[in-house]
Amino acid sequence: MAEPIKNKRPDPAVAPTPQNTPLNAAPISSHAQQPGIASIKEEDLGAAAASIFAKDPRLVSLIQGRLGSLVGKSSGYIESLPAEVKRRVSGLKGIQKEHSKLEAEFQEEVLQLEKKFFAKFTPLYEKRAAIVNGKTEPTEDLIKAGEEDEEPEEGAAVEEKAATSGDKVTGIPEFWLSAMKNQISLAEMITDRDEGALKSLIDIRMEYLDKPGFRLIFEFAENEYFTNKIITKTYFYQNESGYGGDFIYDHAEGDKIDWKAGQDLTVRIEQKKQRNKTTKQTRIVKKTVPTESFFNFFSPPKPPTDDDDETAEDIEERLELDYQLGEDIKEKLIPRAIDWFTGEALAFEELDEEDYADFDDEDDEDEDDDSEDHDDEDESEEDEEDGSKPKQEPSECKQS
Repeated sequence: MAEPIKNKRPDPAVAPTPQNTPLNAAPISSHAQQPGIASIKEEDLGAAAASIFAKDPRLVSLIQGRLGSLVGKSSGYIESLPAEVKRRVSGLKGIQKEHSKLEAEFQEEVLQLEKKFFAKFTPLYEKRAAIVNGKTEPTEDLIKAGEEDEEPEEGAAVEEKAATSGDKVTGIPEFWLSAMKNQISLAEMITDRDEGALKSLIDIRMEYLDKPGFRLIFEFAENEYFTNKIITKTYFYQNESGYGGDFIYDHAEGDKIDWKAGQDLTVRIEQKKQRNKTTKQTRIVKKTVPTESFFNFFSPPKPPTDDDDETAEDIEERLELDYQLGEDIKEKLIPRAIDWFTGEALAFEELDEEDYADFDDEDDEDEDDDSEDHDDEDESEEDEEDGSKPKQEPSECKQS
């Protein structure tokens, strides 16, 4: 189950999959040392190598192929050992096999422990769902316990607002949508079009499978987008344990969404005008094309095959991202939904370097602003000379 929120988040673990789980150990590295010539600099070597590869890109693929063929090959050292030493090496391998069996047993017991405590957590999740959906009200003891961490000013302001409001509100509106939008990995997937459907989200819960794996369950109220009351996504693991006894993620399967007519959020309609060459008549042709949507989450990527147009690397990256999203929902969102709803959980999330990519230091921003001001002045002067209005380049919208 989920660990307590800590002050620092470790780097997200990459899900072990059949594609990224190594079959053999890496080759034994040689005892080669770095060059000792003082005149050789890494920068010079890098620039020279880049120049060579730029002239002939085939060298890159050739070197990659050669390096790939070396993976898993022995350096020859083990084969050169005396027979009695080889026997000892074999004995150590035997010990390692016994260790691996214990690791697998450990992971299995951890899973059973998770299931045991999940059964204890479930009644709490049911109470939460009842309060969120207005089926019941929290007890005074629960309210008092929750207010212990709140500042008095905030509590007074909330009570005053509730007293002056004439409209009666049932439960906590948009609870799960708000919680998901505060969770960084999920927020990136939610588009403006998705929010209308996600407002009808009643509950998010999970359950363990009989064999290693888990199922995420999304429950919706009646809405104008689809007829499903329940949409699930199931993550399956392989039967055999991986290196270190860990369960190896295999694949995921999602439910088919029964979209109402014209309400499919995973596609958009493109219109194109066509003119008949003979009659000169025009017509509007409509084409349905895939588009970004949170609900693509229920159509997970498939493991790569020989017929795939995409590279195995791209599919592997999508598989890992899809698995990590499922883990975030299972380990973060569901256990601590109220912390994500209020945004308090963000204080315990450490942003990765990629999250800072869109931000610059203040000094750099000032310099950039100054340079932009000078550029604008130059452009305006040129425009005055030409007597024309400045051309504005259309801004490109990118969504990862």
